[in-house]
Amino acid sequence: MGDTYTTRIQARYRDINLAGHVDNVEAVRILDEARLEFFRFAPLPDLPAGRTGLLHALDDGVSELVASQAVEYHAEMRFVPYQPFLATLWVSRIGGSSFTVGAEIRVEEGGAPAVAWECATVLWDRGAQAPWPISERVRSDLERYLGDPVAMRR
Repeated sequence: MGDTYTTRIQARYRDINLAGHVDNVEAVRILDEARLEFFRFAPLPDLPAGRTGLLHALDDGVSELVASQAVEYHAEMRFVPYQPFLATLWVSRIGGSSFTVGAEIRVEEGGAPAVAWECATVLWDRGAQAPWPISERVRSDLERYLGDPVAMRR
């Protein structure tokens, strides 16, 4: 397995439902926030000056679009003040113009995953209004984080 990216995401009071745990929709919001952080700040060696993150080598006018998501909830995510959730992300598939990010949320360090998630992302050329073929540089960066697909129960 390649590298993984782990970040801490603090739940907010608005994320909590009447039962006192993080609502299922808000769990996906936490994962999406971690995904964007992964794209913008994942460490890579030898980045050009002023460039950061996994997608630093995208051409101008290219953005990422969510194509699909699969999520499984394995355990309750109770809100604890000042205790962030741990999101670990990696790339689980690389295609011609898309790739899939795998992720897990843990409630505490060393704990079992509370949520498992896969998110297919299409690189989109806004000018051409078409998928952008993944360049060799972007593919190389994605491969640094390439790992196994998320273990889903399905």
